[in-house]
Amino acid sequence: MTTQVYAQGRTRNQAGRKGLLVTPERCTACRGCQTACKGWNHLTAEKTVNRGTYENPPDLTSNSYNKIRFVEVTGNKDVDWLFISQRCMHCGDAGCMEICPSPGALYRTRDGIVAFNRDKCIGCKLCQAGCPYDIPRFDADDRVTKCHLCDDRVPHGLEPACSKVCPTDAIRYGDRDALMAQAKREGYQTVYGEKDLAGLGILYAFKEKPEYYGFDSTPGIPASVAFWKGVLKPLSLLGLGASVGAALVHYITVGPKEDEESEGGAA
Repeated sequence: MTTQVYAQGRTRNQAGRKGLLVTPERCTACRGCQTACKGWNHLTAEKTVNRGTYENPPDLTSNSYNKIRFVEVTGNKDVDWLFISQRCMHCGDAGCMEICPSPGALYRTRDGIVAFNRDKCIGCKLCQAGCPYDIPRFDADDRVTKCHLCDDRVPHGLEPACSKVCPTDAIRYGDRDALMAQAKREGYQTVYGEKDLAGLGILYAFKEKPEYYGFDSTPGIPASVAFWKGVLKPLSLLGLGASVGAALVHYITVGPKEDEESEGGAA
């Protein structure tokens, strides 16, 4: 049975959803997942500089759909290092889809993946305002990019490139329900994402509380999404227009675009 979805992007049930199970303690920070992702998606390399850390690149970009985040945990006699895969979470209730004014720019596949079509993106960047995990990035043409969980591999029976190359099974791919059951059998205290935002497609097997790994234990969709759905989206249907509505929400949630030339003018 395929996953049914709400028009706004919320999964109606979990049956058939695919996902990843990420286990930070198994990760060695080899970053093979980053390399495999770049290779499969034909993403170009980026120049970076040494910032006093082994973490590289410093953040997600339009050419880096996933990265290993380094978390240094202190407080005991020893310093603990946690290596955590950072990417789109493929939320069951996806704020990016809820707030996107361009039909089809962000969509859900039959496997529960939140994918994107850059040709339908209008560059309003509202998905950034609607994402509780600060994931969407935009390329040089102001078109959305992010992890799409290899939606061009999964429908053909192939697993995502990142989990395919992981040498320690720190990233495991499979049916979402089966991955949750597996993590519980292995005795993990928390399966982060089990119920959050109608269930995340990217699950995390945690030995400690989510905050220990730098995660919000109660993630929620920003109020701007409700404002768009309840006020501006109905207005757009009455003739306001998606682009005008998007501009207004962007102004409210992000702020006005500053005129750099006027700020840099003579005193």
